[in-house]
Amino acid sequence: MKAFADLLDALVLQPSRNGKLRLIVEHFRAVADPERGYALAAITGDLDVKSVKPAMLRDLVTARMDEVLFRYSYDYVGDLAETIALVWPEGDGYQATAAPHPPLPAGISPTRGEIGGATDAAPVDQRSRLPEASGASAPETPADRSEARGQAAADLPPCGGDARQGRGGYDGAAQAGMDAPSLAEIVARLDAATRQEGPKLVEAWLDRLDASGRYALLKLVTGALRIGVSARLAKQALADFGGREVAEIEELWHGLEPPYEALFAWLEGRGEKPVSAALAPFRPVMLSQPLEEPDHGLIDPAVYAAEWKWDGIRVQASAAGGVRRLYSRSGDDISGAFPDLVDFMTFEGTLDGELLVAETAPKSGAPKISGGEARADDIVAATFSDLQQRLNRKTVSAAVLKRYPVFLRCYDLLVDGEEDIRPFTLAERRERLAAFVERLEPTRFDLSPLVPFADFERLAALRAAPPHPVIEGLMLKRLDSAYVPGRPKGPWFKWKKDPHLIDAVLMYAQRGHGKRSSYYSDYTFGVWSGPREEPELVPVGKAYFGFTDAELKQLDRYIRDNTIERFGPVRSVRAEPEHGLVIEVAFEGLARSNRHKSGVAMRFPRVSRLRWDKPAFEADRIETLTAMLRD
Repeated sequence: MKAFADLLDALVLQPSRNGKLRLIVEHFRAVADPERGYALAAITGDLDVKSVKPAMLRDLVTARMDEVLFRYSYDYVGDLAETIALVWPEGDGYQATAAPHPPLPAGISPTRGEIGGATDAAPVDQRSRLPEASGASAPETPADRSEARGQAAADLPPCGGDARQGRGGYDGAAQAGMDAPSLAEIVARLDAATRQEGPKLVEAWLDRLDASGRYALLKLVTGALRIGVSARLAKQALADFGGREVAEIEELWHGLEPPYEALFAWLEGRGEKPVSAALAPFRPVMLSQPLEEPDHGLIDPAVYAAEWKWDGIRVQASAAGGVRRLYSRSGDDISGAFPDLVDFMTFEGTLDGELLVAETAPKSGAPKISGGEARADDIVAATFSDLQQRLNRKTVSAAVLKRYPVFLRCYDLLVDGEEDIRPFTLAERRERLAAFVERLEPTRFDLSPLVPFADFERLAALRAAPPHPVIEGLMLKRLDSAYVPGRPKGPWFKWKKDPHLIDAVLMYAQRGHGKRSSYYSDYTFGVWSGPREEPELVPVGKAYFGFTDAELKQLDRYIRDNTIERFGPVRSVRAEPEHGLVIEVAFEGLARSNRHKSGVAMRFPRVSRLRWDKPAFEADRIETLTAMLRD
């Protein structure tokens, strides 16, 4: 556990992407199985702790300290795990009331706290994990380990701390110098625990760990690490560790389970490449480069095909052997959030496309189709604001499914039946794609059409005036390009519309999370509305990036000096015609919205500039935004 805690501390403080990669790779080299595998699963979000929830952690800490004081502390720190880790009482001065600590599961060393007895903190000689020349037993499979773990911990009684037995009820372990519990021990116990037992386990470990260990434990059980490391970056670290391409890792990933011992054995040259048994696996996506001015001369209509860049979310729909999965562009399985699309994935193959929300027909409530018959871009797409109603939901109500039905606008075909056609040219894949889509449900799948153009000037005119508000630019793809993972230079370009700019006034600010938890970094801004002699501000959007670290400090100081009201972690900032901070906001699009007082919703707003020089009364009015809607 100490190695995992040290890794999280280092990652939080490391701003550089390459620096984070280096830290994760060093952790993989220094830490033994299964600890490094569970650390990897925690970073990628593949550990699901069902026995402990955030509300239970709040109950634990407020049983040991004043509830109001905890709320003030949480408000200041801004992160639940960090707050509890810092305020948790240490030493023997408190009186715990929970039951004594239970015996360790079979196979876990009572002194080292690890399965197999190996330490997770000391560097490990990779040669020590090599099988002996003779007499070596067959390696365990993930299924064997999972079954053994479950059996070993199946009869665990509730666990808690007892001050009379030393910190955390570990029989004086803290005073005797016993090591912290290992990551493997924690995962095994929490997997086997009920919701009554889970909080007691966590309470005992919190008593036993230092502040850094407590922080790591709480991040582990809440699943919200917020350390600036995505699942894909962790997979890139694996690729760097083993000298492989990240695409190889991504194609294997959904057929593997923590703690990934077979994967590490392959990456270290100690075993064969794992065979993914997953049906309907994720195929790493092909990405585009922004079209820059020096590249304009490359765009020849005989060489490149153009298609609209739709403003949804890029997904991959994969179905095989009765298994249907919908993946995000980064390989996360999002099938559960979009059952209305998955239900219609009655094909065998893999599609690449854009997930959009459809407008609904007045009487039937079914996705609306223009012209009566669907195929190429005939499903009528709703706004990105409507799509947001379907995002970040674990469960979807029947009412939401009916009001905001989703569909897939298909860009490419990667697998046709059992045939992998990614090595084929784009022209060949498009021909196969058109025939493939013809066989699918017409209200849930349509074809993203190609956009004919005679020359670059005509293409620029199309980009400037697209036919639909849900279009954010153009995609340009070489007709002879194979589908290759990553972002190669040349085959595919994206040419997005220039962002819109408005001047808005800062109205509210909220504390951030992670390294920004001490700063007010999430901003709500508004524009003027009503009579010009008595204007009022109406909120039109929120932004939390686009500024430098130095500007963040300036903003934070301004907010603290100009606060007029507080609502928990939110501050209302002085914003009047003669006194207020003007922010130049860039955004990609605008849509009508009945959920906002202003009547509009911005797409992808961010801070473009801080206009310290501009008086608040010169900021834009709501009429500026409504005119954009008409245009």
